[in-house]
Amino acid sequence: MRIRSLGVIDDAVVELSPGFTAVTGETGAGKTMVVTSLGLLLGGRADPALVRIGAKAAVVEGRVGVPAGSPAALRAEEAGAELEDGTLLVSRTVSAEGRSRAHLGGRSVPVGVLSELADELVAVHGQTDQQGLLRPARQREALDRYAGAAVSDPHTGYAAAYRRLRAVSAEVEELTTRARERAQEADLLRFGLDEIAAVEPRPGEDVELAAEAERLGHAEALASAAAVAHTALAGNPEELEAVDAATLVAGAGRALDAVRSHDPALSALAERMGEISILLGDVAGELAGYADDLDADPLRLAAVEERRAALTGLTRKYGADITAVLAWAEESAARLTELDGDDERIGELTEERDALRGELAALAQTLTDARSEAAARFADAVTEELASLAMPHARVSFSVRQTEDPEGVEVGGRTVAYGPHGVDEVELLLAPHPGAPARPIAKGASGGELSRVMLAVEVVFAGTDPVPTYLFDEVDAGVGGRAAVEIGRRLAKLARSAQVVVVTHLPQVAAFADRQLLVEKTDDGSVTRSGVTVLEGEDRVRELSRMLAGQEDSETARAHAEELLAAARADA
Repeated sequence: MRIRSLGVIDDAVVELSPGFTAVTGETGAGKTMVVTSLGLLLGGRADPALVRIGAKAAVVEGRVGVPAGSPAALRAEEAGAELEDGTLLVSRTVSAEGRSRAHLGGRSVPVGVLSELADELVAVHGQTDQQGLLRPARQREALDRYAGAAVSDPHTGYAAAYRRLRAVSAEVEELTTRARERAQEADLLRFGLDEIAAVEPRPGEDVELAAEAERLGHAEALASAAAVAHTALAGNPEELEAVDAATLVAGAGRALDAVRSHDPALSALAERMGEISILLGDVAGELAGYADDLDADPLRLAAVEERRAALTGLTRKYGADITAVLAWAEESAARLTELDGDDERIGELTEERDALRGELAALAQTLTDARSEAAARFADAVTEELASLAMPHARVSFSVRQTEDPEGVEVGGRTVAYGPHGVDEVELLLAPHPGAPARPIAKGASGGELSRVMLAVEVVFAGTDPVPTYLFDEVDAGVGGRAAVEIGRRLAKLARSAQVVVVTHLPQVAAFADRQLLVEKTDDGSVTRSGVTVLEGEDRVRELSRMLAGQEDSETARAHAEELLAAARADA
């Protein structure tokens, strides 16, 4: 891993070997930046404050071994990355302005892709994780992770049933709470539909009646106009000397007919004159029929106006015209059907809610049983680890309990509270010595004991976690003496099956490492490429001496350091 312009690190290369690697150095030398760099490669949050002062950007590049066909390799290839001989190149850039970029296998990818790969590649355990594990919610998550499929499989079904139950319960509550509003809305709709049904309007009826009312209201004027026009066109039999249009056109036609054979042009005009004569006759006939059919019936006019008034009453309330009124009626009928069906819907939802509660109770019982079984195994494994960490008489146990709630679900013959993860409240308990009561680890352990308990928990996790690399960031804080030796021995044992990287300040832990890296600053306060070095032989003895006594050249410290190394090698 190459680190540039990150915190106190100017430019440094960190080579992590298989087995157990210990990262040591003075306080403030930049050991934490190694952990931070790895966190950035794993998709961690990009903080511009990490960029070294005066630099434009911090860059971390890493080369990670990824087995072909593994989930990590498949996800990387899916993102477009290229693997070379089982090696994946990863880089992360954080600018001083806060912008972040990620590259995977030569391709630019979203940072979230790195986070997805992180779960398959590295498990990071640090002091922050220890503090998180003091919370019961995190302890339940830890137990569930340890239990594996025995919990995760039923939990998937439980979570789906829980979400559906919440949705159904909310809908029942909403329908029940709004019952009065729905009844009022239904009454208004029924009133409107009844009013429209009583009138029985037809589509376009308002337009037709408006035209009829206009005609009936002016019947006399229309009849008079038709009679005058008819007389002008066809004449009046009672007035023998009157001249009408039909007579005049007929005379003109006869005059043209007499001479049309002498000139084709005049013959064409005679033809058109004949057409005019026919048209005048048709119009005159229609005017006579119109006048005869026109009914100036006051009763009919009154009936039309009465019907129009009824339609106007509807359009005033339900739409701009009768077409809109009928559309409102159709929509309102559908809505009324929906409202009338709410009572039935409440019944259906209530039945579904009761069925879901039963399903949830059964799944919750399965979760409780799986957690209880896993809790016993987990506690025994952690207790066994504690014996290897100089706490031979300590006992760890899990409390898996439920809280009674009359609004809850029935599990084990009791009605208990439930949530998105089941009905269980999980808490890790510690009895540090025989006769001591088991108490929550946050209250029942000293600082050193707490560190060892948490390290034991992490080691047990590591035994069940499928990732190939484990990073422990000063989880040995607050521990010393024989316990520190046991921690080093335990981490070395874990490193036989996985790559283990430990940032530590304890020489007893560092002595067990297969490789020890020293992080040190130069005189200008930065860590350069040569500032992260692999310690061998005499250099490693000097560093362990410094860690033991603060004096690299102390003969006593050197002797102790050599003794530590010899004991660690013999133990291996």
